[in-house]
Amino acid sequence: MIRLAGLTKQYGDKIALDNLDLEIFDGEIFGLIGHNGAGKSTTIKSLVSIIEPTYGQIFVDGKNLKENRLEIKKQIGYVSDSPDMFLKIPAILFWEFIGDIYGVEKETRDRKIAELCEIFDMTGNENLLIEEFSHGMRQKAFIIAALLSDPKIWVLDEPMTGLDPQSAFNLKEMMKEHTKKGNTVLFSTHVLEVAERLCDRVGILRKGKLIFVGTIDELKNRYPGENLEKIYLDMVNNPNGNNKIDPEEKQYTYSDRDSDSDIGSEKSDKQQSMEK
Repeated sequence: MIRLAGLTKQYGDKIALDNLDLEIFDGEIFGLIGHNGAGKSTTIKSLVSIIEPTYGQIFVDGKNLKENRLEIKKQIGYVSDSPDMFLKIPAILFWEFIGDIYGVEKETRDRKIAELCEIFDMTGNENLLIEEFSHGMRQKAFIIAALLSDPKIWVLDEPMTGLDPQSAFNLKEMMKEHTKKGNTVLFSTHVLEVAERLCDRVGILRKGKLIFVGTIDELKNRYPGENLEKIYLDMVNNPNGNNKIDPEEKQYTYSDRDSDSDIGSEKSDKQQSMEK
């Protein structure tokens, strides 16, 4: 389980994250939704140790990230929102490098590279420089790198951007299979249809504040008769418009309960079965 406690990030006078409290459970796909600049990437980059929060703590399986950083980082596969890195080396060298630093044995590493290249239609492109790839191919190269070590936690920042339909479909199916094994997927998106079809729960961010956590059905129940796009836009653009959402109140379901018994009483059937 991932727990973010009072997570705050400031850049001078600008507050990018404002006292964010969130729990993400084993066996679930959790989607972060929000406009550009809402705090999605800041949340993700804090979790994967790219940036240091100004205040607050992060726990993974009960272990504090600051005190167990290397151990926790080895459990995470991360896809950045920008794949424009390592451009001057062939993709195969990049993947081999990632496999080596994660301690993947050579035989396993080479097998996984071949399997993932097949899944994402990258076979035959292994020896090309990453700078020669299109944006979508670069995205696939970084997805392959992230999944190479078979990490327990997938943290994917806008992972569908630039992917062709088949690769996007394959990735979504892999995300589902990964969580069926009791693992965790956290990803950010601004595509509401993807979140609706894929996520067990979502969190909506607005200007660094978490204003809703729950299922899509719970969100729709707050706005009977409205479509998801209208609901989302009303929440982030006009939160006081109909007084259905209090902008100062964190709209949690079971995720900010204090005890395991409270959490268990309101979890979905899927989450309960994962813990048995």
